[in-house]
Amino acid sequence: MCYDIYTLILPNIMPITKSAKKRLRQDKKRNKRNKARKKAYKEIEKKIKDLVKDNKKKKAQEMLSDYYKAIDKAAKTNAIKEGKASRKKSRITKLVKKD
Repeated sequence: MCYDIYTLILPNIMPITKSAKKRLRQDKKRNKRNKARKKAYKEIEKKIKDLVKDNKKKKAQEMLSDYYKAIDKAAKTNAIKEGKASRKKSRITKLVKKD
């Protein structure tokens, strides 16, 4: 059984007006899209951290551009805030560059 955030938080409340129903549909779509964007950069981040842990910094360095692309896309579409994106990029770069 698949639950989304709306059925867990507000199980007995259903929209009544036409505009509220549309809003709920839009929110569900946006929620899925935002989760996908967040998952994309988090997976790459995890791979980079694993590579750094295994001392494969050359490979990690190559993956940085993919990470930047994914996190910038998430920030651009407001899945995450610009400041968080900037902070994460800075920290992951610092991790990869560290000797």
